[in-house]
Amino acid sequence: MTGCAAGGHAAGDEAKPTSNEPQPLHHAKHTSSGFENNYGHLPRESFWKWQWQRFTQGLPKPPAKGYRFPVARPDVAFLKSNRSVDTLTWIGHSTALVQINGVNVLTDPVFSERASPFTFIGPKRKTPPGLTLDELPHIDVVLISHNHYDHLDKASVEALNRQAGGAPRFLVPMGVKAWMTSVGITNAEELDWGDETHAAGLDIWFAPAQHWSARTPFDRAETLWGSWVVKTPPGSARPYSFFFAGDTGYSPDFRDIGARFGRFDLALIPVGAYDPRWFMHAQHVDPEEAVRIFEDIHAKRAIGVHWGTFELTDEPLDEPPRRLAEAVRKARLPADAFTVLMHGQTLRLDAPVAQKSVSTP
Repeated sequence: MTGCAAGGHAAGDEAKPTSNEPQPLHHAKHTSSGFENNYGHLPRESFWKWQWQRFTQGLPKPPAKGYRFPVARPDVAFLKSNRSVDTLTWIGHSTALVQINGVNVLTDPVFSERASPFTFIGPKRKTPPGLTLDELPHIDVVLISHNHYDHLDKASVEALNRQAGGAPRFLVPMGVKAWMTSVGITNAEELDWGDETHAAGLDIWFAPAQHWSARTPFDRAETLWGSWVVKTPPGSARPYSFFFAGDTGYSPDFRDIGARFGRFDLALIPVGAYDPRWFMHAQHVDPEEAVRIFEDIHAKRAIGVHWGTFELTDEPLDEPPRRLAEAVRKARLPADAFTVLMHGQTLRLDAPVAQKSVSTP
């Protein structure tokens, strides 16, 4: 099957196939390095055309007094001691703390003020992290979806690598392990699409997404990008599964993932950074497409991420939740099946949405 079954490497295998080995479809066909999407091309629309359009139209247009998003106050003591309750805490953008089966999993950790290689320029945080690095419980597993600066932040992963009690296990896309090693992180394992690994008692797979990668103008698509599937092992007393979509445009990859893995208890799906569509459609879903992903992967519940933190694109930063609610209504889904959280809000995953917040605004 093209899609999540594509791969062919054992987890932790760093080498790409030699010229004598069959090339997985997503490995670049005409170059010695690099990757491609399964179903859609890498974005080829002109970045500079978009920047000129933004300049001439004065986009984006934030409110005169800026955005003021409510921020919840999570119960830090509870989160640090918790080993029995499954929870989700949205920290901001694509950073979330998922506690399942007594394991602390952190997605795409970005705690810095800017999503940028520089401290003085680049997208600046509009909302503080819902948890600081010092407030995190001991992190067991870190999932990295790709190497863009708003998903892989050097200062954040370095701090996590120094956490008291030992470094977490970093799971990264193929090609990213070398970068992790270069910043002193030796406890990283890289995976290709379709690879399975086991960490802290969880079964974890790296799956496709439709996106791209780059940290400089010269390394476009040289490392892989993707999504993550996390499940408790068969026979667990409290079975649970979640899907982290990373950054993605819409593609049939998600039907493939749903067909392979069945139903997910929870999905973290991006809902922001989608305008203008002529430029963003191949790399970022809008809320309506996010609902299609929710349906494709057969999720019981989803939380929208990748909004309300960094002003990356042209839509108002507070628009995604409104469009998501309307898309959920039009899809005739329960209103609480796919929703958003406040920054810092913690949900108990074993209770109905209306009853499960353990944070206060």
